[in-house]
Amino acid sequence: MAKRKAPGSTGRGKFYRIELRPKGQFSSFRVQDVGKKGGLERLAGHRRSGSWDTVSWLISKDKASVVKGHLKITGKKEQSVLKQIKGPIVHVKADIFRAHPRNVPEAKKPTPAMRRAQRANIKKAQTARAKKRR
Repeated sequence: MAKRKAPGSTGRGKFYRIELRPKGQFSSFRVQDVGKKGGLERLAGHRRSGSWDTVSWLISKDKASVVKGHLKITGKKEQSVLKQIKGPIVHVKADIFRAHPRNVPEAKKPTPAMRRAQRANIKKAQTARAKKRR
């Protein structure tokens, strides 16, 4: 008996999947159509804490294409997904891509970028204060 293939791993589906968060963080899932049926879908996950968050986005192959290993989203409504994604969309395999969500949980703050900015601001304040004393 052949083993069941994981969704998106064969490349023969109707959607490209952009994964934002690992599915292990969630206990149950729900697919929601965004806009017209079949163009853009949101896979929402329910955490044990009771909150809901986006696990991944499903974008119809009619509204997007893969160009040189990068996902190019052509549909107007589907481009709204890009506002919720930070950084590049990286190809994993077949129809599966991975990206980072724009919002960062409080537990993971301060991020390395935030720490660099804090250090730069402290240095600016120190040099301004030193100039004032002279």
